[in-house]
Amino acid sequence: MYDSYRDHLAIQLEEIREAGLYKNERVIVSPQGAEITLNTGQKVLNFCANNYLGLSANKKLVEAAKEALDTHGYGMSSVRFICGTGDLHKNLEKKIAEFFGTEDTILYAACFDANGGVFEPLLTSDDAIISDSLNHASIIDGVRLCKANRYRYENADMEDLEAQLQQAQENRFRLIVTDGVFSMDGNVAPLDKIFELANKYNAMVMVDESHSAGVVGETGRGVTELYSLRGKIEIITGTLGKSFGGAIGGFTTGKKEIIEMLRQRSRPYLFSNSIPPLVAAAGIKMLEMMTETNELQDKLHHNTKYFIDRMLKAGFDIKPTRSAICAVMLYDAKLSQEMAARLLKEGIYVTGFYYPVVPKGQARIRVQLSAAHETEHLDRAIAAFTKVGKELDVLK
Repeated sequence: MYDSYRDHLAIQLEEIREAGLYKNERVIVSPQGAEITLNTGQKVLNFCANNYLGLSANKKLVEAAKEALDTHGYGMSSVRFICGTGDLHKNLEKKIAEFFGTEDTILYAACFDANGGVFEPLLTSDDAIISDSLNHASIIDGVRLCKANRYRYENADMEDLEAQLQQAQENRFRLIVTDGVFSMDGNVAPLDKIFELANKYNAMVMVDESHSAGVVGETGRGVTELYSLRGKIEIITGTLGKSFGGAIGGFTTGKKEIIEMLRQRSRPYLFSNSIPPLVAAAGIKMLEMMTETNELQDKLHHNTKYFIDRMLKAGFDIKPTRSAICAVMLYDAKLSQEMAARLLKEGIYVTGFYYPVVPKGQARIRVQLSAAHETEHLDRAIAAFTKVGKELDVLK
């Protein structure tokens, strides 16, 4: 059987290559940071990591992880309810709840698991999920695992959301689900208006803060802080793999009864190993650092404004953003790959995004700014983008 199946896969893979949609992986041999080293020996500036606060190789986090290795070992070898719960896990959950102003927190191996395990234990076929059309794949997959009725509204379109809420009124419980920051465009969900509609139509709200926590809001508490809704949203999901140190691990934080039910019924939590103690220890240190100072968030906000202002002045087509994501629109998939390849030769590491990651005809290079970037890094990137943009007729 596999001989014929292998031929079937080979044809599909070749079609992906011919369409310019094949994804190649570059290999990094240095710690993550503003400047990284590839296995080719080339040193490049990284503008496509989720390392928003520049903490991926932070010395304080590394030391916290090393200390936890000595005191708590490497792994837990168990799920939480058997013998996989350590004091570091409980402390991290408490710190996350304090950070977001919520009542309780549950940890997962990744935010994909948090989103995959949140809907099915809480909602049934009597209920409804109203989801933004550009929500992350993990939310989409989590919704698929749940028997609740599904409604979808166009991205950040409050008229469409209201229409879907009206249709969902016959359902017992209603949950509106949105990304805080939409990862491909960089736009922030209008959570204030979503909250108003939730109150008007008696619905709950869930926000994925993966790309907004540490980034959005005066102190990086995310979109709930931005819209003065801290502690008022029923469910928040997020990750330790972006602003919060860039390692692994996800979480759901919110109302205590919801978290308690997830501990009893959420399958990714019940059937996956606990995150390693060293990751939990680094997470605790990270949250302590973010509580003590706003220096990194301030620098990130400055870097983002500096870069976007100058890229717009150079003539690039950039989607409006209030996050650290800058979508440089190219629209053509092959062009996005060619531009990324040429930028790499200029010492700028970025990635082209195209279907199926974004809709057909919406290819772009997603630039992600970091507090680790210095002004000289930003200037070098802008100069490289401008040079390559002229060479490829992106800029006239």
